[in-house]
Amino acid sequence: MTKDVTVVHHADRRTDVVMPYAPGIVVRRGHLVFLSGVTAAPVYHSHPHREEEFDLPTTMRDQAKLAMENLKKTLEAAGCTLGDLVSATRYVTNVAEQDDMNRVWAQYLGAHLPTTTTVEVSRLATHARCKLEISAIAVRAAARTTRRRRETREASGTKGRRK
Repeated sequence: MTKDVTVVHHADRRTDVVMPYAPGIVVRRGHLVFLSGVTAAPVYHSHPHREEEFDLPTTMRDQAKLAMENLKKTLEAAGCTLGDLVSATRYVTNVAEQDDMNRVWAQYLGAHLPTTTTVEVSRLATHARCKLEISAIAVRAAARTTRRRRETREASGTKGRRK
């Protein structure tokens, strides 16, 4: 079974403005994939946090590139691509830097426009120098599910058992 995802617009849609997101998306078929938030920091880092693991760039542009690369890796691990994103929440510590983030976002997504919400927060839990965190939802075709589930069970040593 393939996925069936449709972008929806308002009846009074303005065509004279460029939107960097879709107002809404309807998922009729496919499997939802929920992703934890990613930042510019390595996805796998120590808890409690160790300062030496957080050599972060100082600009939003550079942090956004690293966050997008982490997002791509997480999507790939789930059998998805950036084109499978249907929704993202972007948390920024300075909303004045959102245009820099949006430029990087556009470089990675091109014409693909998931729904987005951008929220300014005082600090991100990963590290005080993190400027951006992206949490997302993707939809993958159902045909990939059985293979991915089998591969995951084989990799974890739970072959044939459901969790």
